[in-house]
Amino acid sequence: MYNDPEGFDYDYPLWRPPSEGDNLIIQATLGCSWNRCRFCSMYRSKRFQARPLEQVFADIDSWGQSWPDARRVFLADGDAMCLPTDHLLAILGKLAATFPGLNRVSCYALPANLLRKSVEELAALKSAKLSLVYVGIESGSPEILKRIAKGVTQRQMIEALGKPGLSGIKVSATVVLGVGGSALWQEHIDGTVEVVNAAPPEFLSTLQLGVAPEVTQDFAKAYPDGFEFQDDLGMLAEQERLIEGLNPPRPIIFRSNHASNALALAGNLPKDKKKLLAVLAQAQEGLRPLRARFMRGL
Repeated sequence: MYNDPEGFDYDYPLWRPPSEGDNLIIQATLGCSWNRCRFCSMYRSKRFQARPLEQVFADIDSWGQSWPDARRVFLADGDAMCLPTDHLLAILGKLAATFPGLNRVSCYALPANLLRKSVEELAALKSAKLSLVYVGIESGSPEILKRIAKGVTQRQMIEALGKPGLSGIKVSATVVLGVGGSALWQEHIDGTVEVVNAAPPEFLSTLQLGVAPEVTQDFAKAYPDGFEFQDDLGMLAEQERLIEGLNPPRPIIFRSNHASNALALAGNLPKDKKKLLAVLAQAQEGLRPLRARFMRGL
């Protein structure tokens, strides 16, 4: 393990993907450059800013002394991909010089900011060991993308998901179950299936919708006629329709093991489709327990 550098403190709140829990986190930015998604409360308490290189370098030096054998680094906060490419390359170069065993750097990436990078820029970042980006699809439905203020169209989402692969960067994407409510759930899932089949990420996971109090009013603007949350059976129906519809041209590692999900699933698609659907059927019939509500959360 490692020890926090003496006196070191992150700018909280600090969010990272579950798979980055054991890795070093360096804050390249504070907050999210978009920060307008109506369901998301992650960075509402922060004003977005790109941290000066000298501050980022000082953090890297501090961690280099206390954790010199770090091998994986996650660049926080919400969207390091918004930074100019030369700025990112400077950070990646500093990381490589400080941590000799470094083998992977990752970050969140908004679809809109992936679109702003050329394939050549992404290839340069990949050569500097930025090899994984986490992208929130949320929904593939054109209507729901507009309602939740995601900032891209369905066509742009497909283009953004496909772009990192042209440079060798892997994509881990997430879908938010329940974001269409009980009225638009089929449209939500069908649009998502279209996006994922057109531009399959290497990894795909699901979260279940949770609307924090601080964004309740903003989320209500997405559904001015009212929003009915999906119950557990509704969420399972969304999972079922999603898995049934996914026939990607190359394999996807699929997971729904995030703590927000009622049912944890894991498999490779399309190979394990029948197995996953069988587990879902058991859950829908009450033959497989769901995660207790007090154990669910973001």
